[in-house]
Amino acid sequence: MERVPEILVIDDEAVVRDTLEALLGGSYTLHLAKDGAEGMALAMELRPDLILLDAMMPRLDGFEVCARLRAAPETAEMPIIMITSLDDRESRLRAFDGLELKTRCQSITRLNRYRRLVDQRGRIDKLLEDLNLSYEKTLEGWTKALDLRDKETEGHTRRVVELSLDFAHTIGLEAASIEDLQTGALLHDIGKLGVPDAILLKPGRLTDEEWVTMRLHPVYAYEWLSPIGHLSTAVEVPYGHHEKWDGSGYPRGLAGTGINLLARMFALVDVWDALRSDRPYRKPLSESETIEHIRSGSGTHFDPELAEAFIAMQEKNTV
Repeated sequence: MERVPEILVIDDEAVVRDTLEALLGGSYTLHLAKDGAEGMALAMELRPDLILLDAMMPRLDGFEVCARLRAAPETAEMPIIMITSLDDRESRLRAFDGLELKTRCQSITRLNRYRRLVDQRGRIDKLLEDLNLSYEKTLEGWTKALDLRDKETEGHTRRVVELSLDFAHTIGLEAASIEDLQTGALLHDIGKLGVPDAILLKPGRLTDEEWVTMRLHPVYAYEWLSPIGHLSTAVEVPYGHHEKWDGSGYPRGLAGTGINLLARMFALVDVWDALRSDRPYRKPLSESETIEHIRSGSGTHFDPELAEAFIAMQEKNTV
């Protein structure tokens, strides 16, 4: 009989815990913790397949809990989903999409089960081949799910993967790094699956509070993907592509060469495609306008050497 995956819910709101139990209890064994300290203790004891963690809790908040779990060898590889950063109960309950949450939980617990199989059975070549294929198909499925969810950016992922490969070959990136960049580009927006529809698909401007939630999507990507060993380098692309050369980006405020090289490269690719694409609220910029925008951001938003190489590549392609 197949083992039922275990999920640990850490949330200080009883109504939220009850809602998650109603949504997921039929498919998973759920364990409920009412605060960060209790949740950490249960995580150490139970070693669950997945943790649903509230970001905004009194005393020991979700970010601190996550940091402590990552620092402990026993819990360092546990998948974690930050379920929300909204501190208004009504808003938080509205943010839950039952089908979406179940889909994410199913994908992550399946990935975790594959990872545990590898740990238990050793590095058997055929098993690794099958598991890697399963990983790739699951990750591709996540990306397709995001494209279907956000029609406004449909096709963006395919285009940035292709442009990333062009850029990598142009600057002579080594083969292993090219593979990591390709995977990272494929997954660069995967964290947006953790952003509620009310925010991600909002037609108007986001509020300051909504931006706080939106800017968590690189963190979500890191938390979901970092436990997967062979993505340890590729994950730096979704985690770091909103960092800026001058340190004004997010989520970590990194600067200069403290930002991973692949993330610095992809930042140029991502902005290029965004500006060159049609949006309901604006027309696409021309190639010359986009080049000028990137040139103006060299040394502030972008790595100046990479920006120069990227502009040279694009100017050559337009001749």
